[in-house]
Amino acid sequence: MSKRVLSVVGARPQFIKAFPVSKALSGVHEEVVVHTGQHYDTMLSGVFFEELDIPEPAYNLGVGSGSHADQTGRMMIELDRVMDAESPDVVLVYGDTNSTLAGALVAAKRSASLVHIEAGLRSGNRAMPEEHNRIATDHLADVLIAPTERAVETLRTEGVDGEVHETGDVMYDALLYVRKRANEISTLRSDLGIDSTEYVLATIHRAANTDDRDRLGGIVDGLSSVDMPVVVPIHPRTERALHEYGLFETANEQLTIIDPVGYLDFVHLLDGAGLVATDSGGVQREAFYLDTPCVTMRDETEWVQTIDCGWNTLVGADGSRISRALARIDSPATKPQLYGNGQAAPRVAEVIANA
Repeated sequence: MSKRVLSVVGARPQFIKAFPVSKALSGVHEEVVVHTGQHYDTMLSGVFFEELDIPEPAYNLGVGSGSHADQTGRMMIELDRVMDAESPDVVLVYGDTNSTLAGALVAAKRSASLVHIEAGLRSGNRAMPEEHNRIATDHLADVLIAPTERAVETLRTEGVDGEVHETGDVMYDALLYVRKRANEISTLRSDLGIDSTEYVLATIHRAANTDDRDRLGGIVDGLSSVDMPVVVPIHPRTERALHEYGLFETANEQLTIIDPVGYLDFVHLLDGAGLVATDSGGVQREAFYLDTPCVTMRDETEWVQTIDCGWNTLVGADGSRISRALARIDSPATKPQLYGNGQAAPRVAEVIANA
């Protein structure tokens, strides 16, 4: 049954997850995309719509940055107006951002079915804002799209009221679609003068790391110890923090800091890297899909199965641990199929038809 779907996106990983779902919805359902503006830098938002051939959002709320309460509240006010105007049958939210929570809270007070993609993930750290966002959204959702069997088990253990469906990970769909294109189009590795597997790709953006000088300093120290180039597409928050803490000069001398890159360039870098060091949830599993060993600079992860099978190593923000992990990590001999077969998005469209 065809549905009118309001899709709420607002941050880089959500754009990536949304494009295979939008393609699967096309021709079957009527989709209205709302960009909250949570990420408002061109290289972190608008470029994805262009590169991935996603139509420009029908709405851009332009909310921008702010405290969690301020940002979420302004999103809710604007989303409430949009839902009044569009009268959707289904509200679709992704992941665990403030955009996710705002969309869920507004949809929960309406007759539209709330569908949460990436349901059931838990880091176990209730100090993380994202953990509160994902738990609250799961318990508000009418339909929960879980990427793994473990996520399904988590939802059953918590006793959620909504329907639970295991589909696999829509980000896997996205990577299968763009990997060949990225390596055909992007020239970034040659532009930087780096050879495949002979560099580390690093991403740092999580507030727990950027808002703590000791943690950010430890990360810079750990990355600086590596014997091969470390390429860091710099997040605006991270760049500001490095300057504020007096760490930028050291980081710039020891690391290859570059401007934020588009998704195709990023996949090109990630696919060619010998290792990736990150504090991103999305990059952990993108690395897994691209057979790139990962070092995660966090104290916990919601993608625990990548740890269990040896493709990901959790090191926190301790410079010595980061250094040791990057020095010894190697590709495991085998890799299990943890997150589906790259056909999650068509399954999501089927589930929405019955929502």
